[in-house]
Amino acid sequence: MFNQDQDVFNVLLGSVSEGVIVVDEHQVIIEANESALKMFGYEDNELIKQPLNTLIPRNYHAEHGSHFKGFMKDKKRRRMGQGRDIFGARKDGSIFPLEAGLNPFTIYGKNYVMALVIDITLRKKQEQKIIELNTDLEDRVAQRTKDLKKAIEGLKTLNLELDVENKKRIEAEEETKIALKKEQELNELKTKFLSLVSHEFKTPLSGILTSTMLLGKYKLSEQQEKRDKHIKTITDKVHYLNNILNDFLSIEKLERGELTYNPTSFKLSKVVDEVVYNANILLKGGQKINYPENIDDFLLYQDEKIVELALSNLVHNAIKYSSENTIIDIMISQNDKETTFKVIDNGIGIPEKDQKNIFNRYFRAENALLSQGTGIGLNIVKNHIENLKGTISFTSTENKETTFTFIIPNKATK
Repeated sequence: MFNQDQDVFNVLLGSVSEGVIVVDEHQVIIEANESALKMFGYEDNELIKQPLNTLIPRNYHAEHGSHFKGFMKDKKRRRMGQGRDIFGARKDGSIFPLEAGLNPFTIYGKNYVMALVIDITLRKKQEQKIIELNTDLEDRVAQRTKDLKKAIEGLKTLNLELDVENKKRIEAEEETKIALKKEQELNELKTKFLSLVSHEFKTPLSGILTSTMLLGKYKLSEQQEKRDKHIKTITDKVHYLNNILNDFLSIEKLERGELTYNPTSFKLSKVVDEVVYNANILLKGGQKINYPENIDDFLLYQDEKIVELALSNLVHNAIKYSSENTIIDIMISQNDKETTFKVIDNGIGIPEKDQKNIFNRYFRAENALLSQGTGIGLNIVKNHIENLKGTISFTSTENKETTFTFIIPNKATK
C-alpha cells in the first residue's frame, strides 16, 4: 500500500492489539496486521489482494455491498453495524461476532478505509449469561411470590434472599457497564492513535517526496546550494520520523516492562554539553540557551541516556514553543542525595485548563495544536523519571513562561 517507509508502517500495525484491516475503494484488502490474521485464521500475506467478502459470511454479501457504497459516498468515520449484530467469517468457515470501527482516509489521491476489528465472542457470551441469569431470577421471583401467599410466616426469610439476589444482579449489570465503558474508551484511544500516526507521518513523507522530486531537476554544478537545501529537508524529516518511531517503541517497552536501566557513573556536564550542542541546531533566530553554572564537579550514578533524553526533551520543547529572540535557561543544583534540573522558557505557556492533562499520552494543549508533535514525549519522560525514583513537575503562565523541574537521586537504586 505504502511504498515509502513500509517497515515503519508494519511496526506500527504490529503494535496494535486489535485487528486492523485496510481496503481500497474497490473493497480489495491491501493491508492486514498480525492480530487480524490470527482473528480470521490466515497466514502472512494470505489476505492481501483478496476481496473484503472473504471475511464476511455469505448470507451478508449482497447487503454489505450497498452499505459499503453508501459509506464511501459519505466518507464519515463511524461504527459498523449500528443497531444490529455483525459477524465475521474465518478461513475454516466458522462464524463469530465482531465490532468494527470504520475510518476513511485519502493518501496520494487514493481513497482507503481502515477498519479496527474486535472479536466480541466473549462479551456476547457474558451478555447471554446475564440475560439467562435475569430470566432465571425473574422466574424464581414469580414462583416465590406465589409461595408467599401460602407461607406468610416465611416472608422475612424470602425477602432477604430476594434482596441478596437483586444485589447480585445489580452488581453484575454495573460490572458490565464499567467493562463496556472501558472498552469504548480503549477503542477511542486506538482510533485516535491511528489518526495521529497517519497525520504525523503523512506530512513529513510528503515533504521528503517533494524534495526528492526537486533534487532531480538541479543537475548543474552551480545549483549545489539548492540541492543541499533539499537534502537537508530530507535529512531533517527522516530524523523527525525516526524520533517518532523511537517514541512509539519506548511506549511499547514501558508498557510491557521490557526496559532495563543501565546506571553508570558520569559527569553531568558531559550530558549537558551534548544536549546543548544538539539543541543549538534547532534554535530560532535570536534564541539563546543559558548554560547552567558551576556544574563541572557534579557527578551522577544513573542511566546516562535516560537523563539525556529527559533533559533534551524539555529543552527542545522550550525552543519549539518559544518565539524568536527569547532565552531558555537551564539551571541545575545538587546536594548529597539528589540533583534538580530546571528548564525555563519565555514561550506560549500552557493554558490553565490543559495543565492537569499535560503528562497524559497523546494529549496536546489547545495552543500547541498547530505545531508538529505526537503528545507522547512528556508522558515518556515522566515514566522514565519515575522509574528512576524521581519526580517531575511544572509551573506555567500562558503567554509568559513555563518552568519544568525534575529531580532524580544521585545514585540509582535497584
